[in-house]
Amino acid sequence: MISVNGVTISEAAIGRELQFHPADSREQAATLAATALVLRELLGQRAREREIGGADEEQRIANLLDLDVRVPEPTPQEVERYYRRNTLRFMTPALYEAAHIFFPARDNDVGARAEAKAKAEAVLGEILAQPRRFAELARLHSACSSKDQGGSLGQVTKGDTNVELERVMATVEEGSITLVPSRHGFHILRLDRRAVGKQLPLEQVRAWIESHLRDTSKRRAVAQYLQLLTASARIEGIELAAADSPLVQ
Repeated sequence: MISVNGVTISEAAIGRELQFHPADSREQAATLAATALVLRELLGQRAREREIGGADEEQRIANLLDLDVRVPEPTPQEVERYYRRNTLRFMTPALYEAAHIFFPARDNDVGARAEAKAKAEAVLGEILAQPRRFAELARLHSACSSKDQGGSLGQVTKGDTNVELERVMATVEEGSITLVPSRHGFHILRLDRRAVGKQLPLEQVRAWIESHLRDTSKRRAVAQYLQLLTASARIEGIELAAADSPLVQ
């Protein structure tokens, strides 16, 4: 039996809470669910003790945390330090202009892949001999809807195509025509242009960094507040070694 200052946390309540705590096992999920309910009860008791109002318990707890948890504002120095240490996060994605001719074959179908590769290599030979025929051959052979545009993919960035094409577009020279195997089949890829990502200026991302640092500080402050509450409470039936995580999540 789990209780908080004499108030029992029922098995039924834990069962209802399980859905919000995915884990590797039901036992793990049950522990996370029970911990969350214990912390919620602890905060609810504290809010009632302080006579803090609100439309419901969730609102009362939010009001309690707003009153009791002090979150320092990030300083300009902290913002600049975070910006310098996370430069890759503040890069615009590279932009590619490319075209392809697609020959489909599932990754686990050996026969289909051999046939698709042979067709792709034959068409690639024609293109390398006469590069201006790329659009014509795309319309004739490609299994992608882009064939209607002569194989053109237009402007694409990370996430717009499969990872195999992205990897090649990021490394080959502009104007190159390459055969690219992927989990979906084979692609004759032509890279027309690549615009590398650019560093966003600090002033453009300052508000996001301030918000991120503020949220990080609040999670840390709430965790410390919960530790203080649990230290002075009578909690039975569960160990709260991870008392800083479920509620904050």
